[in-house]
Amino acid sequence: MATGRSHRPATRSRGIPEATVARLPLYLRALTALSERSVPTVSSEELAAAAGVNSAKLRKDFSYLGSYGTRGVGYDVEYLVYQISRELGLTQDWPVVIVGIGNLGAALANYGGFASRGFRVAALIDADPAMAGKPVAGIPVQHTDQLEGIIQGEGVSIGVIATPAGAAQQVCDRLVAAGVTSILNFAPTVLTVPDGVDVRKVDLSIELQILAFHEQRKAGEVAAGTVVPPVGSRPEPVAARRASADGQEPAADQGPDGDVPAVMPT
Repeated sequence: MATGRSHRPATRSRGIPEATVARLPLYLRALTALSERSVPTVSSEELAAAAGVNSAKLRKDFSYLGSYGTRGVGYDVEYLVYQISRELGLTQDWPVVIVGIGNLGAALANYGGFASRGFRVAALIDADPAMAGKPVAGIPVQHTDQLEGIIQGEGVSIGVIATPAGAAQQVCDRLVAAGVTSILNFAPTVLTVPDGVDVRKVDLSIELQILAFHEQRKAGEVAAGTVVPPVGSRPEPVAARRASADGQEPAADQGPDGDVPAVMPT
């Protein structure tokens, strides 16, 4: 079943860009928090700050939904929750199977946010015969021999892979062959899929490695004699900060190779 080609998601019928689709859950999360606090309306600036984007991008994203807000009032929170939920397909019940019930799979099964967001865990599946019949989150684990029957019987179109890397592609192929068209992959490997199948990869180790890069960079900036600047600003040399603290104007053209070193010797 695997084609080996680079995977690209299917084009959305309404022409909503993929980048906008990726931000809709962020808006929904922020709006849901506002709704739980009984906040009736929200400005684009407030909602953008809560979602971590700029307000111009938010307004552009909402224009694809046909929602433009009201000048001087903002957006109706409950209506936006409904609009985004409908666009994301969360107003219906989506049965999901989780394959691989180790520590991660069990944690996913116990996650309480599925039901409230339109997803129902239809089955938990594992290759270990010793796991068969054991309840996890109140759901008995079933053996992988029953995978195809479960998918067809429950009408499953979304599968979650939480297996070791070596088993992930085989599981993926079986899911696709049985009719699954969307896969959330937690296994530390890249899956190849045929046309019409969407794959989202979640790799916690990669995210941590990216954070480690930024931490190393910040540590290097401090060691080089600069403070970590706010986003969009330029770092100020230590010498300039010290001169300002002494009430003296720093020399405009002096740098690392001038009379005043960037880092004063101790």
